[in-house]
Amino acid sequence: MKLFNFLTRKIEVFKPAKGKTARIYACGPTVYNFAHIGNLRTYIFEDLMCRAIEQAGFKVKLVMNITDVEDKIIRDAKKAGKNIFEFVKPYERAFFDDLKLLNINPAFKYPKATAHIKEMVGLINKLLKKGLAYESGGSIYFDISRFKNYGRLSRLNSFAPISFLTPVSHSRIDADEYAKDDAQDFVLWKKSKPGLSRAKSRGEPSWSAKFQLGGATAKLAGRPGWHIECSAMSIKYLGQTLDIHSGGIDLLFPHHENEIAQSEGATGKKFARFFVEGEHLMVDGKKMSKSLGNLYTLRDLRKRDFNPLAFRYLALTSHYRSKLNFTWESLQAAQNALAKIRNRVIELKQKNAKVSPLHQFRKQFKKHIFNDLDTPKALAVFWKNFDRISLADILWANEFLGLNLKSLKSASAPPAVKKLVEERERARREKNWRAADQIREKVRNLGWQIEDSSAGPTTKRS
Repeated sequence: MKLFNFLTRKIEVFKPAKGKTARIYACGPTVYNFAHIGNLRTYIFEDLMCRAIEQAGFKVKLVMNITDVEDKIIRDAKKAGKNIFEFVKPYERAFFDDLKLLNINPAFKYPKATAHIKEMVGLINKLLKKGLAYESGGSIYFDISRFKNYGRLSRLNSFAPISFLTPVSHSRIDADEYAKDDAQDFVLWKKSKPGLSRAKSRGEPSWSAKFQLGGATAKLAGRPGWHIECSAMSIKYLGQTLDIHSGGIDLLFPHHENEIAQSEGATGKKFARFFVEGEHLMVDGKKMSKSLGNLYTLRDLRKRDFNPLAFRYLALTSHYRSKLNFTWESLQAAQNALAKIRNRVIELKQKNAKVSPLHQFRKQFKKHIFNDLDTPKALAVFWKNFDRISLADILWANEFLGLNLKSLKSASAPPAVKKLVEERERARREKNWRAADQIREKVRNLGWQIEDSSAGPTTKRS
């Protein structure tokens, strides 16, 4: 089993550092809105990775956080006139609905940021004690000039040297997200805005926490920065060193870079052995944005009668480290391919034939999956052997692909469809081919397909 490691920029053999369990932390949703299909592509690739690791003979312990306090959440909750706890609930529920619809296996834990303030404060205090953090104006910042290897993940040192920063003269940033050319001391604890004293205040929340500043204990009202959240939760549930840290490539900087600095600064241990990151999803060749009107969610796809698993299949047609260009035409092609696979599974289940596994197919398919999750090549092998492989082979491949094929059952056509099929047979006997074709089209519009044979017509879902 091999994966591309962004720490080394190389494909490396993967196995857990200890025992048979891979400890994986994946950056989950910031629940200020519905997850868009770019987010969902990342969750699909992470699910594929976990399935492949399990098929390689290991166990997976996956933790995926729920970010429920962050700049965008606070901004939008304030606009809605709600506290953040009220505001995020519907988006959190929708996230879990999306995971089910995409047949993504559940994580071991989905910890919420707001439930782990104590752990974050503890981590910040360790950084203060080691001289890697400092207080300024009621907020606490990480001093990137004191962390020797800052920038190694995102290759920041070759992009923008930080040697000019000294403990005496600091350049600081309070925003949760920023670009490489804004590399500065980042915020760990943000000072409370005037008039806020309770966590459940409308708009921006605030917690009171004790910090060790200059040998004395000081109470600072505020909230955690985004980056410290993931360090605190990953260490709590998976230990000081992860086997894999995963997310979208846009998180390399500053989020994952800052996680490395604060985690390794506090523990003195390597934070993660592998960083595995998924590429962007484009829409009609352009970046998704509200202003372009091309930011789609799973709800938008379902409104157009697309099966959510068609989007999963579409995501698998592209390598996770390559940009995927989403179009409605490509989604339709994915839905057609999924329908073909589903119909084949139902057909083979009905035949109930005992066929030996096609070992060469399995060997080639697995070889590509285990080579950095190369699903395009694996699917090419799948379709090349499609008419030869058995039901057992398809269901075996499905353990990697996650297309929810195992529970498929043949469905009986409804009375309205059966009546149309009978009418079509009468038209055929009378050689009224035009009427027969029109009836076939009506049946197709109802979601069914007529297949003619010497034994008579049969129907199956289209």
